[in-house]
Amino acid sequence: MGVFFLLPLIAMVEFSTRDPETWPLLLDWPRLAEEYPALAEGILASLAQAALTSVLMLVLLVPTAIWVRLRLPRLRRVVEFLCLLPLTIPAIVLVVGLAPVYAWVNYLIGGSSLTLVFAYTILVLPYAYRAIDTGLSAIDVRTLAEAARGLGAGWTTVIWRVVLPNIRSAVLSAAFLTVALVLGEFTIASLLHRTNLQVAIEFLGKSSATVSVAVSLTALLLAFALLLVLSLAGSSSKERRS
Repeated sequence: MGVFFLLPLIAMVEFSTRDPETWPLLLDWPRLAEEYPALAEGILASLAQAALTSVLMLVLLVPTAIWVRLRLPRLRRVVEFLCLLPLTIPAIVLVVGLAPVYAWVNYLIGGSSLTLVFAYTILVLPYAYRAIDTGLSAIDVRTLAEAARGLGAGWTTVIWRVVLPNIRSAVLSAAFLTVALVLGEFTIASLLHRTNLQVAIEFLGKSSATVSVAVSLTALLLAFALLLVLSLAGSSSKERRS
């Protein structure tokens, strides 16, 4: 297993260091943006997409999950089915369905790469919902809400100051998973003719393979780091509860 996972990484490191100027170039942002403007645009686009997708996902999903548990428990299975549905649909099929929608998006608000945020929010729903639902299952949401309501708190206060602090690790997990998925997404962006990091890497591979591999390795290590932080956050949360 170690050879299976480490050998490709070692090969990427060896290939990307054949040119001694590759890694210093990645650390010199002004020079990188000047020599590879498409790559710089893809990096900035992916970072913006990841941030906006995380915010939109949390704004839509966290209040919905809390409200369903408190007020509409019979709809929990329906909401869970709808949130997990994108997991069963291949990305290429999802793009076929999104293409007519994005034709109208292009007409109404333009073809900015940031419009991918809407598609990515759908794409990350299964993973984000599981993370948030697990966090809510670990606490007695109804008792906390009833206690807060009995003390005169409104529903906004209940969600923001009572429930959210108790599912902080679940919210962070959902956000980290969202960032990792958005930074690694290629199919939807490519088929909808939008720019992101993976599309820029694929385009760059045709002209500068070493830089392309170095950027791919950096993105992969960043995803590993995010998942490691997610794991550590979950472990520390469990220790605090115990």
